[in-house]
Amino acid sequence: MAQSEQHIDMVPVDAKDILADRQSGWNSFMKAATWGIGIVVVLLVLLYLLAG
Repeated sequence: MAQSEQHIDMVPVDAKDILADRQSGWNSFMKAATWGIGIVVVLLVLLYLLAG
């Protein structure tokens, strides 16, 4: 069976990089959650107005 060679470059990771990445992900999540909640509220109000 042939073996494939793997080469992995190890890069030093700074805590600031990890924190910035997590903050970016959190901000994206909060933006999506806010828009999602707003859309659901608008749809529920429209449903209430149309269906009575």
